Amino acid sequence: MREIVLDTETTGLDPNSGHKLVEIGCVEVVDRVRTGEVFHVYINPERDMPEEAFRVHGLSAEFLADKPLFKDVAEDFLRFIGDAPLVIHNAQFDMKFINYELNAIGKAQIPMERTVDTVLIARKKFPGSPANLDALCKRFNIDLSARTKHGALLDAELLSDVYLELGGGRQSKLTLSAEVSASSEVVEIVRTQAVPAREFPVPEEELAAHKAFIEKKVKDALWLKAAE
Repeated sequence: MREIVLDTETTGLDPNSGHKLVEIGCVEVVDRVRTGEVFHVYINPERDMPEEAFRVHGLSAEFLADKPLFKDVAEDFLRFIGDAPLVIHNAQFDMKFINYELNAIGKAQIPMERTVDTVLIARKKFPGSPANLDALCKRFNIDLSARTKHGALLDAELLSDVYLELGGGRQSKLTLSAEVSASSEVVEIVRTQAVPAREFPVPEEELAAHKAFIEKKVKDALWLKAAE
């Protein structure tokens, strides 16, 4: 099954307050394994970068000034995600920005029904425990050394590993393999083809010679009594 693990970075918390997307990162996953195919783009928000947001992702207005606008990358983005489910950590946040931008350029919005929210999965699986990406990576021993700042592509890659673990991780694959192997052993049937009985006729002269030998050499022979 093809899924897209997605993350974004923004200038703030609410697109209705003038905040914009500045980065989109997508990772293609097939059967919960990364294929190596990614979509990654920085976006010019056409506005300043608040200090609070800059501290989170390190993307300055100067860095983003020569990057494409969302309308210039929208088609490539939509083509990459296709109709696959979108795996997102706190899907409500990312989707409100993506749908705001799509609506602004006259594109159809993406329904929330297409999303798989890993925050909700983590809270259900580990009630009362932190469900942020850092905490989940530490829980599953996923390397965080490259995450000095938030970055959409890096976070999508980390999230794809978290998503695998939330679904049972590598152990589930090993268990499945063991079950398949055991099942194969149980149902394996060795079939052999029946071989027709073969006849080995004895020549009459050999039978006569054998009878003469028995009569001469063996007293009260059982072979003769059996033949009577």
